[in-house]
Amino acid sequence: MNAQTSTDMLLRSLCLTTMVHQYETLADRAESDGWSFEEYLRNLCEAELCERQTRRVKRRLKQAGLPDGKTLATLDQKVLPAKVRRQIPRLLDGAFVDKAENVLAFGLPGTGKTHLLSAIAHELVVNHDCRVLFTTTFHLVQQMLMAKRDLELEKLFRKLDRFDVVLLDDIGYVQQDREEMEVLFTFLSERYERRSLMISSNLVFSEWDKIFKNPMTTAAAIDRLVHHCTILELDNQSYRAKQARSRQKTANKAS
Repeated sequence: MNAQTSTDMLLRSLCLTTMVHQYETLADRAESDGWSFEEYLRNLCEAELCERQTRRVKRRLKQAGLPDGKTLATLDQKVLPAKVRRQIPRLLDGAFVDKAENVLAFGLPGTGKTHLLSAIAHELVVNHDCRVLFTTTFHLVQQMLMAKRDLELEKLFRKLDRFDVVLLDDIGYVQQDREEMEVLFTFLSERYERRSLMISSNLVFSEWDKIFKNPMTTAAAIDRLVHHCTILELDNQSYRAKQARSRQKTANKAS
């Protein structure tokens, strides 16, 4: 066994796969640039850590299940209300996650609630190493109902608890019956002051009795969510309506 093969095997046994591919190239650079042994070792370790971070981000983005294309780069912030634009930088720094605070986005359909929250969540994964899960309210409620039926609701809650942020989309579209309302309320209570929630809703709080039915439960759910939260009010024009009008104008010009 030659020295190169032996070195490769040692690095692979330590799961230092990036070093396997980089150590010779960096050794050549170290020799040409006059690096010390310490500088060579530091650069080799930095290459390994950088690649590991890249792979971790990719894994966490895949695990998050965020909607394709809904990132900060594709978000047209100019059409958002001025107050919301001022709130975005504070959310992007990730401090609300450390404090287990919530973010609630309200607005009519098409105003960009999902895109905005998804874009913030994407940045949390990439820049702050957060574990995020995107799910529609309907899908999560159905998961919880099946888990409750199988006596595994606590197990599901422990699984969800691994995520720093759960992005619960379209809570206003779910018209729960009593059992659905109970598991959703239980989930919100489980996260309270422990983990962050990001929620989009087309219903303002005064209409949340349509979701939770019972006035006491509605009040309790709202109280837990708003105790530590940032509220984003998107009263801007619908993206989809604007795009439809733009397409129509283009078609009219073409004809």
